[in-house]
Amino acid sequence: MIKSDHRPLYLQVIDRLKNEIDNGLYEAGEQLPSEFELSKQLGVSRATLREALRMLEDENVIVRRHGVGTFVNTKPLFSSGIEELFSITDMIKRGNETPGTIFLSSDVYPAEDDDKERLSMKDLEEMLVVERVRTADSKPVVYCLDRIPKKYIKNYDMQSGKSFFEQLEESGINISYAVTHIEPLGYHDKISDILNCDLDTSLLLLKQLHFDVNERPIFYSINYFRSDKFKFHVLRKRV
Repeated sequence: MIKSDHRPLYLQVIDRLKNEIDNGLYEAGEQLPSEFELSKQLGVSRATLREALRMLEDENVIVRRHGVGTFVNTKPLFSSGIEELFSITDMIKRGNETPGTIFLSSDVYPAEDDDKERLSMKDLEEMLVVERVRTADSKPVVYCLDRIPKKYIKNYDMQSGKSFFEQLEESGINISYAVTHIEPLGYHDKISDILNCDLDTSLLLLKQLHFDVNERPIFYSINYFRSDKFKFHVLRKRV
């Protein structure tokens, strides 16, 4: 039971539950006891417990499913600063898991008006469009759709195991940075099914326009990340 000290009881409950989760008493994805049982175990009122659970949900430590119960949230396996430009392959490797790729499609299409405008190429004719699922230890974690001028990768090899970055470098193009837009999404009829997501597993959509060292826009990518597997953070400096 919670032992009284100078702090409000709900803060003590938060620390207690966090410690129990960190020590493995409750594992990721496991359902917590009911509010009645948990308040009785901790020796606090249900109002105090609800306040603690509300704050733990705000911190993404737990997730509450209406009509079902309260569950320990899954900790992201892969983390990266959004200001750092890593390939998905590198991110998965840094998480100590083995990256893999499931190719869904790869084909050449006539360039669309959006492609020409986005890449500032009025005479653009053909786009290589590649649809892939990236895996970590054989589990699907990212859905990728890349659009790149065909002339930049003339002999694209799906089975080489090389990232777009690496194959571009072989063509003499070095990616320097990307302009990224992030959108949180709920369940997606197509993508969530491809990534084997539960109904309550949200997605992070990253739309990225990649530039080379000469400030030229090179290719555009749309990546859907499982939010329970990936976490992005940003370093903000005061100006």
